[in-house]
Amino acid sequence: MNKIAMFEKVSREQFGLDVYDELKLPRRATAGSAGYDFFAPYDIALDPGESAKIPTGIRVKMEDGWVLMLFPRSGLGFKYRVQLDNTVGIIDKDYYDSDNEGHIFIKITNDSKDGKSVNISRGAAFAQGIFIPFGITIDDDADGIRNGGFGSTG
Repeated sequence: MNKIAMFEKVSREQFGLDVYDELKLPRRATAGSAGYDFFAPYDIALDPGESAKIPTGIRVKMEDGWVLMLFPRSGLGFKYRVQLDNTVGIIDKDYYDSDNEGHIFIKITNDSKDGKSVNISRGAAFAQGIFIPFGITIDDDADGIRNGGFGSTG
C-alpha cells in the first residue's frame, strides 16, 4: 500500500481551544476502511436546520498528485441527513503551507426532514477523509500560490 500522507495537529496557538491535548489524529477504523475518521473536538448539538463550523485542529501533508476529500460519516447522513455545507470538502496539497497552517475546518448542517436533532459527543467520529489520486492536463500551466482556504485561489 502506498503511504502518501501524514496527519498532524496544527499549533496550539492556531487551534485556540483548551481541548488541544485531547485532539485525536484522523484514523481508519478497520484495515479495510478507505476513510480516515475525523473526531469532534467538543460536544456538538444540532437541531434541524442548524449548522456548525468545526475546527478539527488537524492539517495534512500529502505527496504530489493526491487530494484529501471530506465527507460526512455515512451513519450521520443516513440517520439524520447531516451534510457538509460544501457537499464535499477538498483539501489540496498546498493548503498545508497556508498562513493558518492548513487547519482543516468542517462545516456540517443537520438537514433532517423528520425533525430529528443530532448530538455528536466529543471524540466521536463525525466526518471522514479519503485520499484520491488525480491527474492534470498535458498543457497545464498553473503557477499560482495558495494562502488560505475557501476562495483563496479566486
